[in-house]
Amino acid sequence: MKKTSHSGSGDLFSDQSGQGTGADEPLAARMRPRTIDEFIGQDHIMGPGRLLRRAIQADMLTSVIFSGPPGTGKTTLARVIANTTRSHFLSLNAVLSGVKEVREAIARAQELRDLYGRKTILFVDEVHRWNKAQQDALLPWVENGTIILIGATTENPFFEVNSALVSRSRVFQLKPLTREEMRKVAAHAISDTVRGYGAYAVEIEEAALDHLVDVSDGDARTLLNALQLAVETTPARFPPAEGEHIHIDLPVAEDSIQRKVVLYDKEGDYHFDTISAFIKSLRGSDPDAALYWMARMVRAGEDPHFLFRRMLISACEDVGLADPNALVVVEAAAAAFDRVGLPEGQFHLTQAALYLATAPKSNSALGFFDALKSVEEEPAVDVPSHLKDSSRDKKGFGHGEGYLYPHAYRDHWVAQAYLPPALRGRFFYQPSETGYENRIKGEVERRRELQLAAMVERMPEEILTFSPESREFRRWMSRISSAGRTQPGRPGSPDDIPVLEAKRYLGEPAEPAGSLTQADVLSDVRDRLYTAVSVARHSRLYVFDPSPGTLVWEAVRSAREGLVHGVIPDGQALEIATHIASSLPEIERPLLRAGTLLDPADADAPADIFIARDPVTRGLPRDSESAEEGSSGSARVALVFSRVAAMLGPEGSFSIAQVVPRYGARLSDFLDFTEKDSRIESLVAAAEAEIYGNSKSPLVGWGEEDLLAAAKVAGLADCRIERVVFPERRIIRRVDIERWLSGGGRADSYGAVLERTLSAGELDRYGNLLLSQVTERQVAFRICICFLHGRRP
Repeated sequence: MKKTSHSGSGDLFSDQSGQGTGADEPLAARMRPRTIDEFIGQDHIMGPGRLLRRAIQADMLTSVIFSGPPGTGKTTLARVIANTTRSHFLSLNAVLSGVKEVREAIARAQELRDLYGRKTILFVDEVHRWNKAQQDALLPWVENGTIILIGATTENPFFEVNSALVSRSRVFQLKPLTREEMRKVAAHAISDTVRGYGAYAVEIEEAALDHLVDVSDGDARTLLNALQLAVETTPARFPPAEGEHIHIDLPVAEDSIQRKVVLYDKEGDYHFDTISAFIKSLRGSDPDAALYWMARMVRAGEDPHFLFRRMLISACEDVGLADPNALVVVEAAAAAFDRVGLPEGQFHLTQAALYLATAPKSNSALGFFDALKSVEEEPAVDVPSHLKDSSRDKKGFGHGEGYLYPHAYRDHWVAQAYLPPALRGRFFYQPSETGYENRIKGEVERRRELQLAAMVERMPEEILTFSPESREFRRWMSRISSAGRTQPGRPGSPDDIPVLEAKRYLGEPAEPAGSLTQADVLSDVRDRLYTAVSVARHSRLYVFDPSPGTLVWEAVRSAREGLVHGVIPDGQALEIATHIASSLPEIERPLLRAGTLLDPADADAPADIFIARDPVTRGLPRDSESAEEGSSGSARVALVFSRVAAMLGPEGSFSIAQVVPRYGARLSDFLDFTEKDSRIESLVAAAEAEIYGNSKSPLVGWGEEDLLAAAKVAGLADCRIERVVFPERRIIRRVDIERWLSGGGRADSYGAVLERTLSAGELDRYGNLLLSQVTERQVAFRICICFLHGRRP
């Protein structure tokens, strides 16, 4: 890769080629890693698949701040970046450089950007040593992309670095190296024949090495400095005579090292400073500059009403929902000014300006212009039927049919589509991470995800489902459809008032008591899965998600600097999830693919955490129960958990939610059998018992004990399981009946077992009961989900 030029006061990278041995340099400088592969330690940010490592390898680095104790690799990381990036690389040391050097670096960066279209990375070592003016000099150039900042500090950047710079950078905390990592550093220095002591016969006792490592306390620079002193002062002269042995024992190690002193510099006033003009000062949260520029305008005779108009715009454009009260305060101040006038009205100008300058900021209102662009560029679409005005054309055209009244549901919300079908999955509003919006951001995202999931999928059915094109299905529907079409008063008839909507307006319960919507169930499942595991910001997660990312996006939110692999088996769900992922910066997107758990894992390292919903029923292909794998339900379960164990790294944890059909609802549960139908009731109950009691069935022939046993056989430890029953509010649709009654040529299917159990006349009667009592009606559909958690030893 092409090497870059470097300049600046206190140049840390003068020997960028890495060709020279640097014999006169300290050992710590000579042994500084030059590539990612040579870098030791900080696996939580530099391990395989971690965000920072991927950004460096892809040369897609954004502004970052490295924070950590001395000797942990902050400057080394900058050197690695300098050796790999195609961008121009400049370095400054905050102790030796001032505003003049900053301006020179910025001028050089502007020249390279304007003339050659080349990016510039500026590394500032000990960035906390700069005062506010020096740090502020960088701010606009970081903000407009002229430079990419890499700051290094031994202090807490949230206290010691300008908050505006911190907010525009990603902070990575480096930790002291572990004992094993320190030993690797020492071993590398002793064995390296070019930069270290590999050309000499150096022997170091274990006790001596342990002492150097322990006293260095995770500081690689301290360790290497002590090692250099021990090696180069032990022989009578250095370099030693050819063949002379250098032996380092514990007394030599003790003489060669002293404990380091950590200094904490607490300088800085932490106040925002000037930007340039009034509105930019408000947007930049600088109250001092805002007052200064406003005072100049008032002194020059500017109309105060003009200032209030500008602040009313800023209250929505720059503050927005980060603080919804900003608009209220500015409007109240403007109204008060009209009543008071000048000169006392200057207090109202001041209060409005100070409120805006000190309020959290968000420009999410710009989402309106994205929506406007969509309206202008895309073909006009019709309003979805369920959102149309039902007061005019409800009876003739079904307008408003299917609308779910949010106030009839828990938390006054229900997962329902409001955008036209062609725009589903499009997000125009992007809440910021400040103020009030930061409090609602997670809820907005989670509700979006649940809406998409409810549109794309249904929870796994408790009965085997097969293609409605089968011969068995056509025979079933030919028997029962005519009776269903003539059923008087059946919901869906042209002269019928929908039962649920009528009940709402009559004040009657609109749904079975204590039942949940599908979105409620999905939300509860997601919360239970993630509560059971500990996701760190740097975790690697493997997520099997049948929805359009309901579980994947929670992983992305939790592991901001980690890596998320998502497997979404449904094609439509994957398409939506991929579209959502495209709105994220490329380096932060999860890796999404279709397929099953049998496909080779595409992770470059084992997962820290495995999360899955319904891996047994949805994670394997229907034909995976081949002869060599076994054909029973328990064999299918065992196959799933063997894959879980294979994907996890040591001490990796898993959290799985699996619908268990054996414990769920039966179709006959929703029928009211009369006395004359008692024989049919008993025969159907026997048929359903046969279906769910069939241990050979790959999709229903297993239960809670099989899940737990399979996890333990796969070598997973600390396994615990919880069975939860959800009464989901569900409309039983005609298509659901069609799937349940389909045979697909399988002898163990619902329809096939019923045909063997009931006579033709009894089948007809059962079909009529289904259509008249169940179809298009809302029921509490009992779903049993087992939650299984554990870890790989």
